Amino acid sequence: MEGLVTFLPLVLLIVVFYFFLIRPQQKQQKRVREMHAALQRGDKIITIGGMHGVIDSIDESAVVLLVNDNRKLTFDRSAVREVVQSD
Repeated sequence: MEGLVTFLPLVLLIVVFYFFLIRPQQKQQKRVREMHAALQRGDKIITIGGMHGVIDSIDESAVVLLVNDNRKLTFDRSAVREVVQSD
């Protein structure tokens, strides 16, 4: 019984870490993966560097954005932070 009482604080610490750190991070990663999978041509997005643009074309690993003056820039798909508006 003493062994259980000795390990109880350690077990509680692991449970707290799971619910306050690990689980929310996993949920955030899942939302990002779903957002990246749902990207399509015409979506207005913001990259992790703050670049605003409209998706011109997209493939498995890259996104081509139309930015000011119809210039095209290529970014990794993982560089997309958020979709601002989809058409």
